[in-house]
Amino acid sequence: MKGKITSARTTAPERVRFHLNGRSVALDRRIHAARGDLADLALAGTLFSAHYARAVPLTCAASGAPLLNDTSGNAEAVSELLRGETFYALDVTTDWAWGFCGHDGYVGYVRRDALDLLETPTHRIVATTAPLFSAPSIKAPIVDHWPIGSVFAGERDGDFIACADGFVHVRHATPIDSVDTDWVTVAERYLGQPYIWGGRGHRGIDCSGLVQVALSQCGIAVPRDTDLQCEGIGSPIDSDTALRRGDLVFFPGHVGIMSDAKTLLHANAYWMAVVAEPLADVVARLADTHAQPIIARRRIGA
Repeated sequence: MKGKITSARTTAPERVRFHLNGRSVALDRRIHAARGDLADLALAGTLFSAHYARAVPLTCAASGAPLLNDTSGNAEAVSELLRGETFYALDVTTDWAWGFCGHDGYVGYVRRDALDLLETPTHRIVATTAPLFSAPSIKAPIVDHWPIGSVFAGERDGDFIACADGFVHVRHATPIDSVDTDWVTVAERYLGQPYIWGGRGHRGIDCSGLVQVALSQCGIAVPRDTDLQCEGIGSPIDSDTALRRGDLVFFPGHVGIMSDAKTLLHANAYWMAVVAEPLADVVARLADTHAQPIIARRRIGA
C-alpha cells in the first residue's frame, strides 16, 4: 500500500540567510528548478526567488510516469520516470508534484498518484519488459509489467525476487550494483519499441532517451536532451577517424549509437520505432533539409 505523501511546503520554511554570489547567470530551466513563484533551495546563492523549497525525495511507484512541462490538458511530455526512480519534489498539490528527476536533474511535473515514499532499490530490471507476478510462480496472475531499467527493493524467494508489489523472476532482474559493459547490447534490447517523444522505455522511447538509458545501465550517467548530450558525453571524434561500435553520432535535434562502423541504432520519428539501419541512409534522408546532417561524433573511453 502506498504511503502518504506530504507537501514539500506544509510547514513553515526554515529561515535561511544567503547572498547572491557574483553576477547572475542564465539558468537552463530544463535542469535548474526555478519558476515564477518558487525555486530549489540549492539555487539560493545563484538565483533570487520570492520563495525557496528544500527538495523532498520520492519514488516513482508506477511502472512509468511522464514528466510534463506543465499541468494543462495539452502539456508536453519532456521525459519519463521509470518504476523506482527518484523524483525530488519541491511543490506538491492534490494532483501534481513539481520538481526534478534524481537521475539527471530534469525539471517538470509528475502526477502525484505516481509517486510514493522513498525506496532504496536493490535490483534492476534487465529484461525488455518484466512481468510482475502476484505469487512466486510462473503460473500466477500477472499484475503489472515493468520496463527495462526499472529499479525496485526486494529479497530472493527461490526463483523470484519478492517485493512490495509482487514477484519478479530472477532471470529478469539483476542486483542494483551489477552493471552492463556494452551499451550497444543494452540499446539493442529496445529494437522495435515504438518511438514516443519524451519516452525512456515504459511504452516507448525517443532518441536521447535511448542513449541515456543504455549508458545508465552501464554505470554512465548522461544528460537527457541531445544538445546536452552532445556537450557532455565523451570526446569529439576527428572527421578522418573511422567510426566504431559504441560511438555516438549527433544530427540536428537527433542522436544515435553506432552498432558497427556503418550501422546506426536509433529511436526515430521516420520509422516511429527503434531501428538499426545504414548511417548513409540516415544522412541521405537529412541532406535535403540540412546542409550538414552530422553535426558531431563523440566517443566514450579510449
